[in-house]
Amino acid sequence: MAEVVGMPAALPVGSVRHKASGWWGMWTVIATEASLFAYLLFSYAYLAIQSHGGWVTEMPKFRIAAPNTVLLIASSLVLYWAETGIRNGRRGRLLFGLALTFAMGAMFAGLQGLEWHNKKFGPSDDAYASTYFITTGFHMAHVVGGLVVIAALFLWGALGKFSAQRHSAVTIGALYWHFVDVVWLAVFVTFYITPYLQAHHG
Repeated sequence: MAEVVGMPAALPVGSVRHKASGWWGMWTVIATEASLFAYLLFSYAYLAIQSHGGWVTEMPKFRIAAPNTVLLIASSLVLYWAETGIRNGRRGRLLFGLALTFAMGAMFAGLQGLEWHNKKFGPSDDAYASTYFITTGFHMAHVVGGLVVIAALFLWGALGKFSAQRHSAVTIGALYWHFVDVVWLAVFVTFYITPYLQAHHG
């Protein structure tokens, strides 16, 4: 008589350590998306050079963008803190860090929406306006995607799917969020810093 092999009631999520197929898959996603943003930022630079003055529709303001940038960078630090927590088997620290990261990311998205609302130009006004809204819009889409990932990680963590030995999904999800933050730094420098540098040298 054949023996019946029982399956565990709750299967873990992800493989042991971070050198999993998902790890390399995420790097592939990052490489693809980095190319997208490189093209967008190159378009900005090319159009700015070809404009021969008067490129920026409205000089950027830092009242919202600067603290929002600090908020997003801080969220990466919090997420790293959460990830190191689960590496040591501290599930409570993971959950608290994920929840705080999600809240900070959602606040960033809300403030970015307020920044869009305060602009005196629309996406179709001119080339500068189009590049601004397209680039920041694509970044916002990636932020929303990252928030979905963080919410899923929190749910799995709350269900006890992660441990000190098995937490690759957390590492892979955190890698994506850090990428989103690095992209924002490039966007921030391009759209908020370089106009003042151009005005100074002009």
